[in-house]
Amino acid sequence: MAKLLKGKDVVENINARLADQVHKLKASGVTPTLAILRVGEREDDLSYERGAKKRCEQVGVEVKVIALAADVSATEYLDTLEKLNRDKTIHGILMFRPLPKHIDEKKARNMLAAEKDVDGCTDLSLAGVFTNTSLGFAPCTAEAAMEILKYYNIPLEGKRVAVIGRSLVIGRPVAMLLMHANATVTICHTRTVDITSITKEADIVVVASGQMESVGADYLKEGQTVIDVGINWNSEKNKLCGDVKFDEVEDIVSAITPVPGGVGGVTTSILVKHVVEAAMRQNNL
Repeated sequence: MAKLLKGKDVVENINARLADQVHKLKASGVTPTLAILRVGEREDDLSYERGAKKRCEQVGVEVKVIALAADVSATEYLDTLEKLNRDKTIHGILMFRPLPKHIDEKKARNMLAAEKDVDGCTDLSLAGVFTNTSLGFAPCTAEAAMEILKYYNIPLEGKRVAVIGRSLVIGRPVAMLLMHANATVTICHTRTVDITSITKEADIVVVASGQMESVGADYLKEGQTVIDVGINWNSEKNKLCGDVKFDEVEDIVSAITPVPGGVGGVTTSILVKHVVEAAMRQNNL
């Protein structure tokens, strides 16, 4: 049976580190603060907002929620964003997406100051991921996957990693982060020919296909580590599940992240970590 790479232990480890950094910031007169910019009241946004606020409170990070009406004008939205950019008491900004169709999302996300882009959505932040420089921050989910591998001492240097998925939220950025850790990475996607021959040769498989339970035993072999990034609602089973058929592969692989209880919870902690890091950078601490 596979070892479960539980997110709870990783979160506790991150929180302990953050508490020390927040203490140092507050001793210097700085309260790390996250601004959440939300349009309307989508339930998935509200759920993530509640989780982010709870995690921030645990380590002493302040949260300010700026909730705009669903029909807010593009001008008002962008003006609000620019005010947050200029506000020196705000260290990180979480911009909920997707935005309403009447707001140009590409323009909006690239108006966000990279140094406050704690969710890694701007082009500058992504450039920083690809060049391994501190231009903004990596997307939280991609960094969460890396944090789990690091916490559980999963070797990366010289290892073969297959990443299933090529989105800018997880697939491509996590591939770059893995390469910076000296892993050899292959990105697989819907046009990949004979994908199972690639995944079976890997030491580590990161699954971010966006398709519920799309990866089964035929993709994997004994001895592998599997990071399942997916979070999906299975209406037939009436429960959350990942992109991996957990019950089918648990007895095959050596280690796997559960869903729920794996990458998702760590993602929120990475968001808070980025807010604290942003506050330290902006105050030269």
